Amino acid sequence: MTAERAGRDVRGLRGRLTVPVLAFGGILMAVMQTVVVPLLPDLPRLTGASAGAVSWTVTATLLSGAVLTPVLGRAGDMYGKRRVLLAALALMTVGSVMCALTSDISILITARALQGSAAAVVPLSISILRDELPPDRTGSAVALMSSTVGIGAALGLPLAALIVQYANWHVMFWATSALGAVGLALAWWAVRESPVREPGRFDTVGALGLAAGLVCLLLGVSQGGQWGWGSPRILGLFVACVLILSAWWVQQRRTARPLVDLKLAARPRVALPHLTALLLGFGFYANSLVTAQLVQAPKATGYGLGLSIVATGLCMLPSGVTMLLLSPVSARISTARGPRVTLALGAAVIVLGYVIRIADSRDLWVIIVGATVVSTGTTFAYSALPTLILRAVPAGQTASANGVNVLMRTIGQAVCSAAVAAVLVHHTSLLGGVAVPTLHGYLLAFAMAGTVALLACAAALSIPADPTTPGARVRGRTGADRRSAGAGRTEAGRSEAREDEALEGA
Repeated sequence: MTAERAGRDVRGLRGRLTVPVLAFGGILMAVMQTVVVPLLPDLPRLTGASAGAVSWTVTATLLSGAVLTPVLGRAGDMYGKRRVLLAALALMTVGSVMCALTSDISILITARALQGSAAAVVPLSISILRDELPPDRTGSAVALMSSTVGIGAALGLPLAALIVQYANWHVMFWATSALGAVGLALAWWAVRESPVREPGRFDTVGALGLAAGLVCLLLGVSQGGQWGWGSPRILGLFVACVLILSAWWVQQRRTARPLVDLKLAARPRVALPHLTALLLGFGFYANSLVTAQLVQAPKATGYGLGLSIVATGLCMLPSGVTMLLLSPVSARISTARGPRVTLALGAAVIVLGYVIRIADSRDLWVIIVGATVVSTGTTFAYSALPTLILRAVPAGQTASANGVNVLMRTIGQAVCSAAVAAVLVHHTSLLGGVAVPTLHGYLLAFAMAGTVALLACAAALSIPADPTTPGARVRGRTGADRRSAGAGRTEAGRSEAREDEALEGA
């Protein structure tokens, strides 16, 4: 074999591995977010910290992920998506090593904040896939990348629970450190740097303003139940959030190269997918959040199954497998009918899943079926969202736009967590002198999430149709019809390009 042929084979192998390597990175991101969950009940004893301090091992990851996702997305568009992707994976791995080396709660919280940077992996990877893959492969690859969030969460929980149950808790973080190092090495080897860039100076003021506003918002939402929704601290955070984000909005409108292009984000084809992502983040998150508590509730409640954390994780495993298997199906639906239809269908299936949960939440097999149906809808919806964004924004802003979309999902999840906690706190009964949520409270949480998913379906149907989507209408036409349709799409593209130029001129 000649050196030239060997070089071609290596490049070909790297090209074939780009999608699975990026998907592995997305799964790692979701695993890092969930591995600490089985530890939460024991961390106060293991670290000597209070339960309130231990809760920050989750809150810190949420805050840093929400802040860094749009910032790193914008940095990827400007300085290179591969470069920023590797930096995010490296920070995630360093954070995991820090967790493995310490039992000090302050260092653990700092390390978990570093791990939050991995939230930017998915939007950066989706942008790389758009730049590197031919159009006929982009849809299925993006669908798989979007599904990695659910796949990683479904796999991470039982894996972490098994390690925690049968080994020292630091072993869990050594395992994730090793996985992170493997993911980083594979990404460095297999992923090429995208040539698509948007030059200019990074909007540091905009990044700091957005970070401050998001910290105030998410800190208030996540800690409202613990600090009291009417407490001066929470009210002060919400007031500060409004003031900071209002000033940030004005600054972004006046900046030549803003962190977030608000003119572009205000277009219905971008704004409505962002709104739908916010609603879906709320709608889907109640599935895993409430299911885990429901099946672990004591049998003495009359509805609980008394399952261990390992058994609970295994109950969610079918959901992860379903997301993996159905991601190609969602891509085919988007190709045939357009991602808007796939998004609306996914939201409707989520509603159906919650209808099943409300109908019966006592039998384990029905609980698993209902949770799997919700995950099926999540697969369809989450695979369609980035496709809609990719078709609605210029190539130079794909990572930052998808970063904002992921941010909206994160905000939806944070609001869902607070809302579900509020519902369950107000619907309790005493069991052995301890207040536990009632079945009615769980059913109300499902009804609330299903209603929000229904609103997401309505928002998805309101998204303007994509003129560049051929859909099923082009299939079966004559050659002249297809040429006419292609010409129409070309003209639509020119029209949107003229609109972009006009916005830039303004």
